Amino acid sequence: MYGLRIVVVGSAGAVGTEMIKTLERSKIPIRELIPADTEENEGKPVVFRGREYRTIETVPEVFRGTDIALFSAGAEASAELAPIAVEEGAVVIDNSAQWRMDPTVPLVVPEVNIEAVQRHRGIIANPNCSTIQMLLVLGPLHRYYEVKRVVVSTYQAVSGSGLKAIEELKRQSIAFLQGEIDEAERHSVYPHRIAFNALPHIDVFMEEGYTKEEMKMVKETHKILDPKIRVCPTAVRIPVFRGHSEALNIEVENSFTIEEVVNILSTASGVKVVDDPTKAIYPIASEAEGKDNVFVGRIRRDPTLMHGLNLWVVSDNLRKGAALNAVQIAEALYNRMLTPAT
Repeated sequence: MYGLRIVVVGSAGAVGTEMIKTLERSKIPIRELIPADTEENEGKPVVFRGREYRTIETVPEVFRGTDIALFSAGAEASAELAPIAVEEGAVVIDNSAQWRMDPTVPLVVPEVNIEAVQRHRGIIANPNCSTIQMLLVLGPLHRYYEVKRVVVSTYQAVSGSGLKAIEELKRQSIAFLQGEIDEAERHSVYPHRIAFNALPHIDVFMEEGYTKEEMKMVKETHKILDPKIRVCPTAVRIPVFRGHSEALNIEVENSFTIEEVVNILSTASGVKVVDDPTKAIYPIASEAEGKDNVFVGRIRRDPTLMHGLNLWVVSDNLRKGAALNAVQIAEALYNRMLTPAT
């Protein structure tokens, strides 16, 4: 039969749902879509390209005859099930952190290092959402000016923590506005109330005082773009449902003009410049929601550095930060006829 058999593992989650929506818009010919998730989500209906499917439990037999398996079910599930999917002949594109730093697994942002897809041995890793949007901007600047150092502060939406975090923000916000303080302070996803708050704490803290989320940005930038780039991150969770924002302070080796930078970013794949602050035009999370581009604005020099640049970068973390990037990798695989490196 013509077309691919694609399994989406974690299909009932925030990213998995977005993966299916993104696949529906893609040009990949799909003869069969298999939405897979936990046993408790078995039987949930999924409509895809006019046909109704039912979510099934993710068991090893699911992967038989599969061409591509998109995973967004967490590191533990990926560690257990991804090798099984590969044994059954599927190519796995994994959205968890399980395989990202494995030296045998390509870590891919298609606009930056699509050639890495050719080196896969059955598993390809999708980078962290905050890394993806940063590298869409750093990539073209690095080619022209050689990025030496970047200080990045992220302001990340709760959807990065999944559906339970979205519900927690909704519940706390309503309770807070109604004056139900005890209910507003009740939390389970985050260590403190997230509603009307900002938490400089994403993932667990490491010995050196940085969080695991912050160190992902460092290590993934080195693996994808250039190990010589020095990265200093701070990651903050804010009470926004969808859309990550980042402030980038970049030091480059070569001289530049702001006009050149605007032109480079305006023509970069997947990037859209939104920058007229005198008219209050700049990237914001609410306008990035549901869109595929990474938006950049507030483009200005850093007067404290010889070759310093400040940028404000916003992207829908469920789209380009996760689902779209994974589907773009799948499209690259399809175009290469799923041939692994030998």
